[in-house]
Amino acid sequence: MNKIGIVGLGLIGGSLAKALKEKSSVRHIVAMDLNENALHQAFNDGVINSYTTTIDEKFSDCDIIFLCTPVNLISDYVNQLLPYVNENCILTDVGSTKQAIMTDLKNLKSEKDFCFIGGHPMTGSEKAGYMASRGHLFENAYYILTPEDSTSQNQLEKLKKLIYSIGAIPLVISPEYHDLITAAISHVPHIIASSLVNMVKNLDNEDKYMYLLAAGGFKDITRIASSSPEIWHNICMTNQNNIRFVLDYFIQILKEFSSAIEEQKDEFIWNFFDSAKQYRKSFSDRSPGPLLKSYEIIVDVVDQPGIIANIAVLLSKHNINIKNIGIINNREHENGALQIIFDKEEDQKKSIKLLKDMNYNIYEK
Repeated sequence: MNKIGIVGLGLIGGSLAKALKEKSSVRHIVAMDLNENALHQAFNDGVINSYTTTIDEKFSDCDIIFLCTPVNLISDYVNQLLPYVNENCILTDVGSTKQAIMTDLKNLKSEKDFCFIGGHPMTGSEKAGYMASRGHLFENAYYILTPEDSTSQNQLEKLKKLIYSIGAIPLVISPEYHDLITAAISHVPHIIASSLVNMVKNLDNEDKYMYLLAAGGFKDITRIASSSPEIWHNICMTNQNNIRFVLDYFIQILKEFSSAIEEQKDEFIWNFFDSAKQYRKSFSDRSPGPLLKSYEIIVDVVDQPGIIANIAVLLSKHNINIKNIGIINNREHENGALQIIFDKEEDQKKSIKLLKDMNYNIYEK
């Protein structure tokens, strides 16, 4: 693999560039972004070899080009790239919806034949931009690929091999099924999380007790509501049918549960929660997949001056990076008081051992 192109050097594009530079044998990475500061930083970091603020001849002779832009811009950028790419170049994206993109690109095929393989790395962060990017973002994360029927096996294997090289796990499925899956496990949950937050906001009174007590379980299940409105607006506009299908299904579940409460159907209500519990328990915390994967521990600590600083310093001395740390004020469903979140499972495991050696009670999540 001689030359890789990246259009859009934000969180995903920047992380791809870093991962390719650190883990693959790619010789040259060229990046395009409208943000010159990001390009300069990546070039000075040695992450990319060349850059441009427009689509131009710098993308000639690329083996693979990753389009890491908002979903609604991908087709336009593909069109801009066509004069510069050769027949062997693979174009791929990282968008959260696939079918609309694949349909749009079929119209471009009448002008020039090209290889496009849809892509969607199932990873991310609540932060955005090149400065938030990291080379290990894709490690052990599923990376979905949605090739066209005309895509050759050699082209698909070429892209899969590169994805394996950055530590990700490629899965090949159809664009239609991808969009249904993501509507069910990602898009509609984001809508529900935002709906819950708006519900509490609207139901709360001037005393703001709902706001004050909105921690613990509520904060956990609505964390994703803090994601970018621009991204989720684009997703909803490009996956309308699947989102509406899943929303209607979810609304039907809520209606059935509401009726069960009204009619006091004890068995139905008990089975409702037990079925969800058993299915949820079957998920493996060690397997990749959640869009915002993190590793968490809860520490049982006494409220005394300096306790957070003491623990933070202890972990820092052992080169353990803390993603977030803070006291849980509402502990109705928690065993401890201090929540610590890590990006890496190895940091979580090292912290558990260190803190247990210091006689702290630790609860792994």
